[in-house]
Amino acid sequence: MKFSEFGLDPQLLEGIEAIGFKEATPVQDQTIPLILQGKDVIASAQTGTGKTAAFLLPTLHKIIQEGEHESIKALIIVPTRELASQIDQQLEGLSYYTSVSSLAVYGGNDGQSFEREKKAMTHGADIIIGTPGRLIAHFNMKYVKVQKLKYLILDEADRMLDMGFHEDITKIMSFLPKERQSLLFSATMPSKIRQLAKLILKDPEEINIAISKANENIVQAAFVLYESQKIPLAQHILKAEWLKSVIVFCSTKDSAKALSKALKKLGLSVEDIHSDLEQKQREIVLADFKNRKLKILVATDILSRGIDVEDIDLVINYDVPNDDEDYIHRIGRTARAARKGMAFTFIDEKSQGRFQSIERLLGSPVPKAKMPEHIGSGPSYDQKPDNKRNFRGKRRSTSRK
Repeated sequence: MKFSEFGLDPQLLEGIEAIGFKEATPVQDQTIPLILQGKDVIASAQTGTGKTAAFLLPTLHKIIQEGEHESIKALIIVPTRELASQIDQQLEGLSYYTSVSSLAVYGGNDGQSFEREKKAMTHGADIIIGTPGRLIAHFNMKYVKVQKLKYLILDEADRMLDMGFHEDITKIMSFLPKERQSLLFSATMPSKIRQLAKLILKDPEEINIAISKANENIVQAAFVLYESQKIPLAQHILKAEWLKSVIVFCSTKDSAKALSKALKKLGLSVEDIHSDLEQKQREIVLADFKNRKLKILVATDILSRGIDVEDIDLVINYDVPNDDEDYIHRIGRTARAARKGMAFTFIDEKSQGRFQSIERLLGSPVPKAKMPEHIGSGPSYDQKPDNKRNFRGKRRSTSRK
């Protein structure tokens, strides 16, 4: 379906055309009409499916139609600063030809930023995008102008719950008008998300197009190795001159720091990004990576969802993800926009059981690559007896309502 067929405001269509959007993705095709009708929606959609525009476009259309710009109309709650910033950037592009205002609100900034946020939340920006902790800091001071708020959106809701934000979300709900339209977007749909949906949604329409499978354009491979072989293998792979843009995901900031240090010793263009960095530092590193001033980004899971960088040649899972679905999100950073990409995973002895679970989710085993001779052989990949079953199991089916 073309965006011009949704009945969106002409000013909004100008922004859509300027960005280069033409055909709606499946999640946009299914959710935009429901949101325009005023329905509450719970949608399961993987990263990279266009879900941000799926909730931004109809929300922008409604705010434009209402015309009044003196109070907060929409609140978008997200788990990380990076996602808040990314949504704000996309919102800025889509609303360029409109009078709709927005502001991203998140921690890690200086006092001047907090004052700017306070001003927007007192005098009214149309749309506020924020992380739970920072939003509560403002709400607790009693000046946030939400009496006329009409739209609440929770994005990456599953990740927010994984990060322990359930209580914060509940508290934010207590400040908001009960009469509102609420939208919940999540990459996965576990029982805890359904419980949250019951708390904030009224008679919602459900959209589920999150099929737990990897992009077919991604060439996947895994190396079975000992923990001590991880850094030598990463150094060997990342010396390849043809690689222009690589993300390496680590499960802890300590492993991210250690790997980054080892790669810098080889003179490679690399920086690490994690929660120990100040927000301004993180923004500089991300900007350098997006602008190709930086070749290799070593990151913790803070970036596995929500970062939008085109033309990633290779994703390396330096540590096997703790959550099966996170594997899909991590490797989904490559092979965007119908391009080819590669994803390598390092499986140490302690991680074999976790990776076998990921393989069951994928529906087939990931090919195991041969270790370079100078690094030596790794351990055998021992399939546990209860895991030796047909790999076809555990895939979500697409359902449309």
